[in-house]
Amino acid sequence: MNPQKSDSKKNRKKISGIAALLTGAAILLFGACENDIEKIKAFTAPENLPVVEATNVKTLFTDSGEVRFFLKAPLLLRFENQEKTFIEFPEGIELVKYDENQEIISSITADYAKQFEKEKKWEAKNNVIATNAQGDTLKTELLIWEEQEEKIHTEEFVKIIRTDQIITGIGFTSDQSLQNWRIKNPKGTIYVELENETKPENDSISSISKEEQGSDEGFKEPLEFQK
Repeated sequence: MNPQKSDSKKNRKKISGIAALLTGAAILLFGACENDIEKIKAFTAPENLPVVEATNVKTLFTDSGEVRFFLKAPLLLRFENQEKTFIEFPEGIELVKYDENQEIISSITADYAKQFEKEKKWEAKNNVIATNAQGDTLKTELLIWEEQEEKIHTEEFVKIIRTDQIITGIGFTSDQSLQNWRIKNPKGTIYVELENETKPENDSISSISKEEQGSDEGFKEPLEFQK
């Protein structure tokens, strides 16, 4: 047997194996790149990008010329596509509701919120705090507001802090002024005297000045969000 021919065959096998590995790696790499490109295209598609972006938003919602709500948010993003048109507040929101005498009757703060314009529906998520005119405070992680039905509800865990008691449970429904509310599945009630928890420390909405309400700095199209 010629040892040179044997070595030559071994070399050819090695080269062939290396080529196969390189080809396979190239296919995997190409496929991965192609998938990443598709993801980037999907993310940067026009329907996935906001058509309006505004910072330090302060605007009023009016009805028949009367102020009904005041909204304040660090960042507002408006999206428009064939499926849904919505406004996103990724850095949190403060929303105040007024009565016909321009008195505050309820307020909501959250770390994240979304408004679905066509459905007239709002979703507040993460560290949601809502208060009514009597100082009752609701805390939960998800709260949904149906504008047309004038109803607020959630299926999540809730805690209601009143001047003399704390009530917990699962599921909650109320009118939008948080006056007539009900916990679907109560878990317990603790009767205590609360001096510092009647209102949450970070509930700064009730102290908004009239000058601040009238300001729309950073957002030049408040009429677009009027009812």
